[in-house]
Amino acid sequence: MNEHSVVIIGLPGSGKTTFLAALWHLVTSREVATLLRFANLRVGDATHLNAIAARWRDAVEQDRTGLTGTRLVSMNLGDDTGQQIRISFPDVPGEAYRRIWEDRECSPAVADLLQANGVMLFIHADTIRAPSWVVDEVDLARKLGLEVDQNTPVSWHPRLAPTQVQLVGLLQSLLASPLDVGERRLAVLFSAWDKVDAEGLDPNSFLHQKLPLLAQYLRQSPKWLTRVYGISAQGGDYDSVEVGALPREEAEELRNLDDASTRIKLVGPIPATHDLTEPLTWLGGSTS
Repeated sequence: MNEHSVVIIGLPGSGKTTFLAALWHLVTSREVATLLRFANLRVGDATHLNAIAARWRDAVEQDRTGLTGTRLVSMNLGDDTGQQIRISFPDVPGEAYRRIWEDRECSPAVADLLQANGVMLFIHADTIRAPSWVVDEVDLARKLGLEVDQNTPVSWHPRLAPTQVQLVGLLQSLLASPLDVGERRLAVLFSAWDKVDAEGLDPNSFLHQKLPLLAQYLRQSPKWLTRVYGISAQGGDYDSVEVGALPREEAEELRNLDDASTRIKLVGPIPATHDLTEPLTWLGGSTS
């Protein structure tokens, strides 16, 4: 049996846990056809997977306060030929990856997980922090009638860096010792794709237009073999977990679907599909 390890990375709120919840529902419910099917759970707590999948089916946002810490999930997925691929998903909080960028350090446990031969980089398509020019910020403040104090320095923090700068820094860390394992496959997944689909860009064009520094880095790096996808694992806005939040009409519509799996949409170098195992098949080396 071929064994391939896949690590899920991304900044906080980028859609990692939602993807894992949707994937678990997809491969266990078998409501729609998939390239890979669930064979067995090797490592991990099915209780955790069932809990996040239940919230996903109920169209309720994942409660991040209950999802702290690193949870390792490892499962065997099989294809039509009977071949099985072992896929490992460390469900690591986004704060762990943010610390790699901000502090240039990570725990030994996270470091071990990051030495996977397949990487899924999640980017929330609707919350990208774009670069900005000081002159533009000053001009906007003046147009709004705000006082601009040019004599008081503003302290800078790495967290204020544009999204693409943080992501390039994160990927560069994966190519530095002791995390470097040579050439790897990288699937870039823009989550919440339904929020930006109206712009009329395919995922690869979206990457080049919205994150040109990241696109250039990936194009020039010989160690990353990259594919770019757009993914809507939720299908719309879910009910908030905030106290006093009102139910959302879109969430109720999603709950009323006959098959929850049909709310999933994946686009990219393939025709649109509900099949979240397609990037995993490629990351596992089953496709060219």
